[in-house]
Amino acid sequence: MKKITTLLLMFLVSQNIIAQIPAGKKVISALYVYSTKTGKSELILREQRHFEAPNWSRDGKFLLINSLGKLEKISPTGEKLGMLNTGTIQKANNDHGYSFDGKTLFISSGKPDVKGGSYVYKVGSEGGEPTLLTEKTPSYWHGVSPDGSRFVYCASRNDNFDIYAMDSNGGPEIRLTDAPGLDDGPEYSPDGKYIYMNSFRMGKMQIWRMSADGSNQEQMTFDDYSTWFAHISPNGKVATVISYVKDQADKHPFGHQVKLRLLDLKTKKLTDLTEEFYGGQGTINVPSWSPDGKKFAYVRYELEDITP
Repeated sequence: MKKITTLLLMFLVSQNIIAQIPAGKKVISALYVYSTKTGKSELILREQRHFEAPNWSRDGKFLLINSLGKLEKISPTGEKLGMLNTGTIQKANNDHGYSFDGKTLFISSGKPDVKGGSYVYKVGSEGGEPTLLTEKTPSYWHGVSPDGSRFVYCASRNDNFDIYAMDSNGGPEIRLTDAPGLDDGPEYSPDGKYIYMNSFRMGKMQIWRMSADGSNQEQMTFDDYSTWFAHISPNGKVATVISYVKDQADKHPFGHQVKLRLLDLKTKKLTDLTEEFYGGQGTINVPSWSPDGKKFAYVRYELEDITP
């Protein structure tokens, strides 16, 4: 999740979004759309700034990214469509996304009057003043049930990150995992039967899944990569995942060689989708499939020398 490597300089992009940038460098962000039909990625936006985590709107009309604590709309061909109104919430991080019916947006953000931290909010898809859902921090949204009644999130309680669920109108936390080590990235399958996640419980970051009530926890990937964030396709048959080429233990840092892969949810077979590229934190943190399941969005990064 928000993990820091000792080899990179922490640069505060906003009070809640930390980009890990080597000294003397600045970031170029490039937004790509991958077509499952052609097997190719198309560059739609490249800018000399840091942005992250594209969601695809449920009507297919735009992509939602976060940058400097705010949320922006980008058309599928790269045109800027303006900021999404999030009221007093101006510290959005890279964990955000829409309900299956497209009517609700969940946002992970710091509070206006609190330094640091992350809480889960919800707001109508057209924007407005968000409603606070989680009272405790840190809490990072990652998924919502198909019927919209419950959302799932990663949260650190008593110094351990686990998966929790909550009624979408707020209420008590329901703890779904209790294994030692980091559990992160929970996301529902479209039929609501499973919650997929990544877990470090066996000493290697791999994809797992469990029944929606937290039972029947099952490992899905078994290799030497550090693999995160299973984003389930609309047909429920496959998932995109991001894999670090070199083992990162339980960390999900910015600025490493990664590749995107496709996980067959029935056979558990993994297939490479992209070559290795410079990315990591911010590349594909949240659900980013197009509504028709034919495309998904992600971010690649580059470093550029800062001119003296």
